[in-house]
Amino acid sequence: MATVSTKSSVNLAARALIILAAASAFSLGAYLLVSALTFRTGFPLDDSWIHLTYARNLALRGEWAFLPGVPSAGSTAPLWSALLALGFLFRLGPYMWTYLLGGSLLFGLAALAELAARRLMPDYKTALPFIGLFFVFEWHFVWAAGSGMETLLHASLLTLVLLLLTRPSPPSLTLGLLTALSVWVRPDGLTLLGPVALTLLLRERPAAHLTRFFLGFALLFGLYLLFNLFLSGNPLPNTFYAKQAEYAAWQAKPLLEKTGLTFLQILTGSSVALLPGVVIWIVKSIRTREWGTISAALWAFGFIGLYALRLPPYQHGRYLMPAMPILFLWGLLGAWQFIREGAARFESRVTRLAWAASIVMLTVAFWGLGARSYGQDVALIESEMVAVAKWVDANLPSDALIAAHDIGALGYFDQHVLIDMAGLVSPEVIPFLRDETQLAAYLDARGADYLIVFPHVYPGLTASLDTVFAGTGMFGPALGGENLIVYRWGR
Repeated sequence: MATVSTKSSVNLAARALIILAAASAFSLGAYLLVSALTFRTGFPLDDSWIHLTYARNLALRGEWAFLPGVPSAGSTAPLWSALLALGFLFRLGPYMWTYLLGGSLLFGLAALAELAARRLMPDYKTALPFIGLFFVFEWHFVWAAGSGMETLLHASLLTLVLLLLTRPSPPSLTLGLLTALSVWVRPDGLTLLGPVALTLLLRERPAAHLTRFFLGFALLFGLYLLFNLFLSGNPLPNTFYAKQAEYAAWQAKPLLEKTGLTFLQILTGSSVALLPGVVIWIVKSIRTREWGTISAALWAFGFIGLYALRLPPYQHGRYLMPAMPILFLWGLLGAWQFIREGAARFESRVTRLAWAASIVMLTVAFWGLGARSYGQDVALIESEMVAVAKWVDANLPSDALIAAHDIGALGYFDQHVLIDMAGLVSPEVIPFLRDETQLAAYLDARGADYLIVFPHVYPGLTASLDTVFAGTGMFGPALGGENLIVYRWGR
């Protein structure tokens, strides 16, 4: 009987994975179709082109550089850029390979959540993988899958580590390697040190567990530090320091305002219906002393709080998305437990059915709204950054020195030498990122010929400059923004 039961479980899991793979292809494909119908396919962030520029130079020139011949630490996610480089080796870059990676990660995250749910909730043996399907159609994750960014890779690694902590005997060495690997995707992978150390401390023979963990962590993390030190002389990527300087105004805002705006991004979707489930599952874990789950929950709220303090939740809260999978999973498990264990009273059944229906309806509704947002985001980048970059490449003198705040599309489509006013590949500007007087002096000293920015970003710098070219895209103004402008720099 045990053999039959095991075989049945394996077949059920295999069927669930096939369903999730097909659903992932459909979900991401629908977003790409919406973007094509809105304007054209592309990516919803200018930063996507930064990773693709590093990837192309690595694949075709064998160098880690944004500007050819100038090594730099401007990629926050070296592992992601390296994976993108495979697309150029296979001649599938920049689009097909990037979308394939995104779709695979969407499936992987959904499969991870589904298999974890079947392990953590023994009576969850449905033929249809409800929990995995939630992840496939959760709009934040689909948007991230089509973004060309490292977001889902980071989220998957973080979620895998946190789920390993819920096992009776967490694999310490593997946890160390995975934690360090997550740092190669984003520096905030370092935050995993807290929940992993706490969980291992509460296990039997904590000293042995911690020793193996830190040995694994030190191996890959040491290489990461050497990589950045070699490129820039700093232990972390330039982007880490640049973001802290760029958003100093946000950091000065009242704590309550920052926290409210941050959690608003997380609750924009079906997650608002999952909050009671999160509470149910965490309370259950506290009662049963499931330290891995408690540590994961503490990490998630700490991660969100840390970002609330340091960075604004722009671009649909993409920096917060890595914390969403574990919270959503706890919410779904708590909801499933509540619905399955309900009493037979009619009122109780109605309440539980209403809760389940609200999760499904909100997921579907926001999946549709997310597709529209994704299409508009792609259209904005394509009609402004990409269009202006192609115009600059075709029309400005080849020896012109160009300063710009958004360098992604310019780096990929244009061949001019660039000054990066956001500090990613020009780290010398980080100390005075928002000081327009010092920036003007710096551009003069460098002999800049043109400045490419949105006017509201640098109102002082652009007030008296002559316009050479202005973007003509309709999406920027329609979405409450403005067109990107090429100015002649001359003072």
